Amino acid sequence: MSGPAAGTAAAATTTDVVCLGESMVTFLPSQPGRLADVPSFGRGIGGAESNVACALAAAGHRAAWVGRVGADGFGDHLVETIASYGVDTSAVRRDPARPTGVYFRTATDRGTDTHEVAYYRAGSAASAMSPENVPYEALFAGRVLHLSGITAALSPDCLALLRELTAPRPGRPLVSFDVNHRPHLWRGCAEDVSVLLELARRADLVFVGEDEAEEAWGIVGAEAIRAALPEPSVLVVKRGSAGATVFASELRPGPRGAEAAAGTAAPGTSTDTVSAATPATSADTTCPATSADTATPADTVTPVPALRVDVVAAVGAGDAFAAGFLSATLRGLPVRDRARHGHLMAAAVLTVPGDLTDPPSRDRADRLVALDDAAWGRLRLAPGWTAADRAPEEVRTP
Repeated sequence: MSGPAAGTAAAATTTDVVCLGESMVTFLPSQPGRLADVPSFGRGIGGAESNVACALAAAGHRAAWVGRVGADGFGDHLVETIASYGVDTSAVRRDPARPTGVYFRTATDRGTDTHEVAYYRAGSAASAMSPENVPYEALFAGRVLHLSGITAALSPDCLALLRELTAPRPGRPLVSFDVNHRPHLWRGCAEDVSVLLELARRADLVFVGEDEAEEAWGIVGAEAIRAALPEPSVLVVKRGSAGATVFASELRPGPRGAEAAAGTAAPGTSTDTVSAATPATSADTTCPATSADTATPADTVTPVPALRVDVVAAVGAGDAFAAGFLSATLRGLPVRDRARHGHLMAAAVLTVPGDLTDPPSRDRADRLVALDDAAWGRLRLAPGWTAADRAPEEVRTP
């Protein structure tokens, strides 16, 4: 069987999260400086969605990555490396006519003027993904389907695929969407970046940075972003060093199919579903619903401060945050704890040079997440903190 309808009917939730997107071989500089001055590079992997899959698998979840790579050595390296994290790569397709994408980057923060990235992904195997050539049975086999706006910018076919996957339909898995606005990818595209707003409004759980919402859509501030995105059950607005603000509504059906919203699965699908939202915790506040639907309940608004981190490289932190938040969502934890787990996963990546690292153990992460607000605010995490039994600040925490 093929196509979204057949894939939905055949789905069996043996996987927690399925991630779809392009992964590339990344070349990391051996020293700081301009790309023109770096004498050598170390090989790694990079890709927003595969990063999320690897982090989730490392945290003990059943994760799968679905993508398309070239029938080349770089494609072999990607699939083997991602699989080594415990990720199911059985649905990855090989393209004999198109290459695996690669890119080179400098060691500086992506947000600085000195940061350089040289992409070699035009015409890549992943850019040929389309509604006609992806394995829907694998994409709909998880409790959560995680997507990102990067895929939408790769080609018209990739955008058509994301529109297909985010379309409301009964029995659809919970759709998680990270806006991941990359301005350079949209230059010369036929579609405007406003399409990212369209896709986000069709998802159940959305991650977006305040900075990217302003740059892509001209929307300023968390409340305004929620007003522009009233449909998702959970909206996570990332605010950099200030932390994150989570808007959640347990009863909001969002754009999923009527049967899924009512708690009954479509014929042939599993009832092993996951909710994007949870009841409010005592630390949460509420605000009037931003949807025009008068039946929509009030949002729970939860601001969660970020941690102080001694940053080694600010690359991959957003993917790690999404993985931490999704991990806690799968476990049914309260909204505040989901965001704290996101911050901890991000801190693990921020303290290493590459996009991926081993997360803290679940017991360690749960212990830190359970700290009171004052103790959480005192934490400062440095390189190596995930391997240490306790951070010095944690030892002084009552």
